[in-house]
Amino acid sequence: MNNFIVMQGHTYQEEKDLGIIWSPQQDKGGNVPHSWQRMTEVKEGDRVFHYVKGNIVAISIASESCKAGSKPFILQSHNRWNDDGYLVNLKYHELDKRVNVREKFNEILPLLPIKYSPFQQDANGNQGYLYPCNEELAIKLLELISELNIYQVNEEQLEISIDDVRITEHNTLIPVIVETESEAKTKIRLGQQKFRKDLLPLWESKCALCGINLPELLRASHSKPWKDSTNVERLDPYNGVLLCCNHDALYDKGLIAFDGQGRLHISSVIYDEDYLMYRLVPRAKIQIHSENKVYFKWHKKNIFKMN
Repeated sequence: MNNFIVMQGHTYQEEKDLGIIWSPQQDKGGNVPHSWQRMTEVKEGDRVFHYVKGNIVAISIASESCKAGSKPFILQSHNRWNDDGYLVNLKYHELDKRVNVREKFNEILPLLPIKYSPFQQDANGNQGYLYPCNEELAIKLLELISELNIYQVNEEQLEISIDDVRITEHNTLIPVIVETESEAKTKIRLGQQKFRKDLLPLWESKCALCGINLPELLRASHSKPWKDSTNVERLDPYNGVLLCCNHDALYDKGLIAFDGQGRLHISSVIYDEDYLMYRLVPRAKIQIHSENKVYFKWHKKNIFKMN
């Protein structure tokens, strides 16, 4: 199962009434924007979060995989689009209370990918139609939706008249949230387990920087994070390095990095006099595999904080 975010705006009501999402295949110049081409990636059972004018307003489940489909009659007024398009049939679950992205952006921002993010750094939506939604972001959106839409009944409320308590047993949103969250968490957990298992022997089961070999203290650190990686890159053991807890935290936050030769780079955020405390040796060199290079360079360019 994969997740997506669709930016509908003025087409939301029309598409919801039809139970679809639809995009052209090409623009007037014959080009294929990535957010239209992505429609072809939607498969039966995939989840779609619907973004309209600053808010997540619904979740839907694809009832079948994407197929070629002409522009629906109800959308004929949108003359700037060609008739040939991509169509996905969905079952919409509209939210009682919408999630305002700007209000929750501090929680959403760290989970956005660097490339193909549905949202800009100022919390506005990006232009385009369909964007990928990584599992970490999907889980966060589900949490925010649950906080607003799922009523939690505690023991004190059970003593209140049933008329005073919002009944959720028949709320179709609940099973959608539970199942989507469960599948996303399972995908991450199984992926991380395989990634660690395959990465350990590449680094002789010890921290590449300090040599600690106690399994409980070792972390399989992604160079290109889960949110920015393709499904293949997420499981590629060369997309990472084995580090102890402390060095893993420094690497994850971009306070240290490795170049294509395996040399250590230390952010200026860390003072020189603290190097010994963190067991860091400037320009130290670790033994790397050639397949690590592309991922180390990506991390150094995109994650490393030079200043």
